[in-house]
Amino acid sequence: MKRALKRPPLTSLAARRPIVQNRDMDHVTPEKIEAAATTIAGHVRKTPTFTLDGPHPIALKLEHLQRTGSFKARGAFNTLMTIPVSPAGVTAASGGNHGVAVATAAAALGHTATIFVPEIVNPAKLAAIKATGATVHITGARYSDAYDALRQHVDQTGAAVIEAYDHPKTIAGQGTVALEWERQSDALDTVFIAVGGGGLIAGVAAWFAGRTRVIGVEPETSCCLAAALDAGEPVDVDVSGVAADSLGARRIGAAPFAIAQQHVERVIRVPDEAIQAAQKDLWHRARIVAEPGGAAAYAALLSGRYQPAEAERVGVLICGANTQTAPWTL
Repeated sequence: MKRALKRPPLTSLAARRPIVQNRDMDHVTPEKIEAAATTIAGHVRKTPTFTLDGPHPIALKLEHLQRTGSFKARGAFNTLMTIPVSPAGVTAASGGNHGVAVATAAAALGHTATIFVPEIVNPAKLAAIKATGATVHITGARYSDAYDALRQHVDQTGAAVIEAYDHPKTIAGQGTVALEWERQSDALDTVFIAVGGGGLIAGVAAWFAGRTRVIGVEPETSCCLAAALDAGEPVDVDVSGVAADSLGARRIGAAPFAIAQQHVERVIRVPDEAIQAAQKDLWHRARIVAEPGGAAAYAALLSGRYQPAEAERVGVLICGANTQTAPWTL
């Protein structure tokens, strides 16, 4: 049973903005997420939780310990295990983590994989993709350029596309982390989730469906969900900053946006300096190595951009650890 908080509940975004209807949203339900959890069982890890002690304890979900080093394995396995795959294999466009996940899942399930990444891909992520035996193409400056190249590849070969975030099977797979987290922890009042293209926060929000507050966290330099909520629809944004390789989506996915409008309370934007401080603090306080995107959600609390109420139980998803930069050097 939830404890009453001293802070009054935030007004839901659904009450403040018109909802963009999207049929994909209807496909991502708690039941679909439970089905995804059954599908991927045995292929992904049950990641641990950890309480970061302090004046206000923070419940961390250590998803950076997931197979492939990020939550992306959940969506990749769920999609690959539930769609037909042609002899041409599978393909994906990625800033890095999705590519690692798709290449790993494809290798495990006996499919060939072709991955398209932008020039800003982190070397650690590029090496991890190549280690699976996948074919890798580095093309263009940003994720959108890699996606354009992917479309040409699909037209030529008929390979099956594994979407990074804008697909109900991807979202349902990512939502399994919330299902798992809720079963591991006492009832949380508020959870903080980093946002790139929106697949992770959409899956988490679809699972909690208003029972727990879901707050998105984006870099100030890559904030497609905040911009879309302000505009009332997905819009293009400029992308840059320390977390651009993982959180640098140019536009929020249509399906994630529809879910966010209903079930995400708000989005907090944090500067690069706060993200790097969060990486460093996680290392010094808990010996957690997180990439910039993986530490972004924690930055909202560490920087003071969100102040929990006295009795509020807060949780933070640490979502990725694919980095070559040692946090203690920041």
